Amino acid sequence: MRTTILSAASLTLAALALTQLPAHADELVFADDQDLAHGVDLLSVEVQHGARNVVVTTKHTDLVESFRSGSSGSVFLDTDPTDTGPEYVFAGGYFVGTDYTLLTTDGFATSTWGEPVEGSYRMKIDYDADQVRMRISRDAIGSPDEVRVAVRVAGTRPNGKDTRTDWLLAPRTFTDWVAQ
Repeated sequence: MRTTILSAASLTLAALALTQLPAHADELVFADDQDLAHGVDLLSVEVQHGARNVVVTTKHTDLVESFRSGSSGSVFLDTDPTDTGPEYVFAGGYFVGTDYTLLTTDGFATSTWGEPVEGSYRMKIDYDADQVRMRISRDAIGSPDEVRVAVRVAGTRPNGKDTRTDWLLAPRTFTDWVAQ
């Protein structure tokens, strides 16, 4: 009898908690299969859409500081639900001594990448945690109500010739929308 009462109470509390969930999430986490035999292999992506910034954090298998890894990534941001493709791309290397930039874009191909965006944005790599954190001011990307991302990472094999890529979910596929 006691177990039944506790179970009923637990179910009631769980039902009450579910009714308190917000209508729109401001943070989503997406998992990715371990499918790239390289340290840059993408394991997960977290998208936070706050009042001032959009923060995208990628988790990897084994990031290394050496340029020999050829590790890099591109986060495509879709900020306009009425336009099917990305409006921005945050691209950079994931090894020591490289750089990053936020650009306008009209698609996924590098030939569609446009001018650098003026505004506040930053990328930080934590090699101990195997993660890359990109912070983008909402003002820099037009203060959208919601965003979604597509993420592509790449790494070069030790032979220096073979470069492999890994997409979150599937090539050129966006996550769900994340509201501010």
